[in-house]
Amino acid sequence: MDDSDAGRVVPLHRAPARRNVVLAMKRGCFGRCPRCGHGHLFRAFLKTAERCSTCGLDFTAHRADDLPAYLVIVIIGHLVVPSALWLETHFAPPIWLQLTIYLPVTLLGSMALLQPVKGAVIGLQWALRMHGFDDQRSSDIPAV
Repeated sequence: MDDSDAGRVVPLHRAPARRNVVLAMKRGCFGRCPRCGHGHLFRAFLKTAERCSTCGLDFTAHRADDLPAYLVIVIIGHLVVPSALWLETHFAPPIWLQLTIYLPVTLLGSMALLQPVKGAVIGLQWALRMHGFDDQRSSDIPAV
């Protein structure tokens, strides 16, 4: 090593290519593989497939856990609560009518959003290389 290399930092490994977060979340939201956009992400309502049928991406590493449910609660809550307050202040319908409106809207809205939100969370995890979606396993990364 000569004097011209003295101040230069030499990386131990190459940084992986960046993944498109928005595209991966959009693909996941539509129930498709976040990598290729063709294979199915889910094998049942909220059960993810073992791997993509097209590109072979392993989905078993994802850890969406409770985040999709929390996000659905926030989204539906921000839609239903202001609507309920507006309806109550402008029309003051009887309680039975309010319950027949808000309960089904909340239930059906939550059920409709759960799978797309979970798919988007899995797409986000893949794009950010979280929870086993990294191309390099921990054993492949050189020790410092």
